[in-house]
Amino acid sequence: MAQSNVATAPTPAPEPKAPGTPVAAGLKLAAGKIGSFIFTVFVSSVIVFFSRWLVPGDPINFLLRGRSPNPEAIAEVTAIYGLDKPPLEQYWHWVTGVVTGDFGRSLQYRQDVSEVILDRLPVTLGLVVMSGIMIAVLGLAAGICASLLRGTWADRAIIASMSGLAAIPSFVGAIVLIAVFAVQLGMFPSFGSGTGFWDMIYHLVLPSLALALSFIAVVGRVTRSAMLEEFAREHVEVARSRGVTPVAVVIRHVLRNALGPILTVSGLLVAGLLVSSAIVEQAFGLAGLGSLLVSSVDRLDFPVVQAIVLIVVTAFVAINTLVDLLGPVIDPRLKAGEGAR
Repeated sequence: MAQSNVATAPTPAPEPKAPGTPVAAGLKLAAGKIGSFIFTVFVSSVIVFFSRWLVPGDPINFLLRGRSPNPEAIAEVTAIYGLDKPPLEQYWHWVTGVVTGDFGRSLQYRQDVSEVILDRLPVTLGLVVMSGIMIAVLGLAAGICASLLRGTWADRAIIASMSGLAAIPSFVGAIVLIAVFAVQLGMFPSFGSGTGFWDMIYHLVLPSLALALSFIAVVGRVTRSAMLEEFAREHVEVARSRGVTPVAVVIRHVLRNALGPILTVSGLLVAGLLVSSAIVEQAFGLAGLGSLLVSSVDRLDFPVVQAIVLIVVTAFVAINTLVDLLGPVIDPRLKAGEGAR
């Protein structure tokens, strides 16, 4: 049987799928991050609300402290605060109120939780924002200087200073700052938050510095490490060989590409700032959310505790979500990595 001399045509390879447009990829990333944010906040709200049943103590005993209540009085107070309803119904009533800004009524202040929190919020916001500014300025400056002076005595001095700062707890830093700058030198007040905007800023200088000390060391270390890694990359050597000025090399080719890990760590530090603020507020006698949380836990004021914890968790998750969304904008290599997967 004669064999055919006709060659079989090769099967054409399938054409690669065109990648999605950058806008579509960005929208997909944003939708995924926002969906994760909503799910995380929902799970957190469930944990925050139902953890009340794990805490020893009864809020009714606090509300009726110093009295000999009869069953009718207990039933009336229980109905007023909705404690007579099933747990799931209580949660639904609470979470639907939270969406509209209604966190319930405080057991110790006898007023809306939102009003109690709004009275204390400016102090905590001012404390955290001022600390964040100090961390960004001093941490970045220390890390940049250490990376530029790598291997010198100045680099070793900065590293040693950052190691020392990282080991100082907030309350120890608060005590030292009060002793030196408030008691000995009399430069800053050591108690209260002042009256008016500028007076509050003046009163918050020492508390903000006490809160920021250990975080400055963390940001400084990460900045130094990230910049040294970028200095060793090939594109930096190419820029130098083409005659780009040292300042332009540092700003455009090193610092910009090093901002990714710095932003990531900064987002994670937000939780530490919010939690440590309670210690600093107690040390300086500040009427903020941290001191309110401590007193509310002590007095079993569950609505206030639940509201503050949920606000802190939401703020932490929101800031980290924002950092994740800004990462590919600041460092396009992250966007390229997402597209290659």
